[in-house]
Amino acid sequence: MKALVYKEKGHIELIDKSVPKITDTRDAIVKVKLSSICTSDLHIINGAVPAAKKDIVLGHEFVGEIVKIGSSIQNLKVGDRVSANCETFCGECYFCRKGYINNCINGGWMLGCKIDGCQAEYVRVPFADKGLTKIPDNVSYENALFVGDILSSGYFGAEMCEIKGGETIAVIGAGPVGLCAMQCAKLMGAKKIIAIDKNDYRLNIAKKENLADIIINSSTENCDDIVAKNTNTYGADGVIEAAGSDETFRMAWKIARPNGIVAIVAMYEKNQILPLPQMYGKNLIFKTGGVDAIHCEKLLNYISIGKLNTDFLISKTIDLDNIINAYNLFSEKNNDILKIAIKQN
Repeated sequence: MKALVYKEKGHIELIDKSVPKITDTRDAIVKVKLSSICTSDLHIINGAVPAAKKDIVLGHEFVGEIVKIGSSIQNLKVGDRVSANCETFCGECYFCRKGYINNCINGGWMLGCKIDGCQAEYVRVPFADKGLTKIPDNVSYENALFVGDILSSGYFGAEMCEIKGGETIAVIGAGPVGLCAMQCAKLMGAKKIIAIDKNDYRLNIAKKENLADIIINSSTENCDDIVAKNTNTYGADGVIEAAGSDETFRMAWKIARPNGIVAIVAMYEKNQILPLPQMYGKNLIFKTGGVDAIHCEKLLNYISIGKLNTDFLISKTIDLDNIINAYNLFSEKNNDILKIAIKQN
């Protein structure tokens, strides 16, 4: 089969590789129908993910059809259309029982990082009874592509803000995760969504898709003043940081109101500093971490009944044969690409 392999820092190759086999009774082999390139894949290529192993197949965001299944799996069968969770988790360890699947002692970020991922024709999924979710009949592969990662990450960011209803939520970064976070925060009952970015194309998508009530281009507008004006000077009840730069990290705590929540879902390539003397007295709550993507079935149901939709995130669909060109396109700055779907034949 064809597979995209991470060789070393800055270098990937599309190679021929053997089709994976079942190695554990909780494994499944999935024929990949669509996968996607994620910013975290770029982090691996850039050498910013020390845990990533060389010569692995990249990719962790995909949908497909089960072609083989381990003997212990009872909730899925060959032929099922499934959406994959970006996290591998056993469902049995201390952290899994608490719902902290990102910290599973038997899993974590495995696919496309520590074991072969999905940017190939076939992929082996460990703990498939937990990591694969059956797609409803009225939901297409395209509809479901982002459930296990991008949509889950946006939902995670909104969930960390503890939205009860009526809040003002600021989302920094109108990329795929940020746009999903806006949508999920509104679904949870936020009254006002503030979208902040430097890219007018992405901000216009937030406006067009009715994801945000207030649009701020932070490169041309005073973000602090606009947030203050629209929050009775207090600041946002919750801030979701989905951009991942030094500037946006500072912005996140500055525009949060006293006793507000700052939810960090971005992945940074270098350490950030908390200026505690400047923040003293704001009594902020910081929440951070990799996505605990435990709501995939719920999110698929929301898509099925029309309460969530991520189709607008697919900017282009490119065949697996041309995936290196897709990576080059995705890594370009200041273009109109949100997500690229990789089609496996």
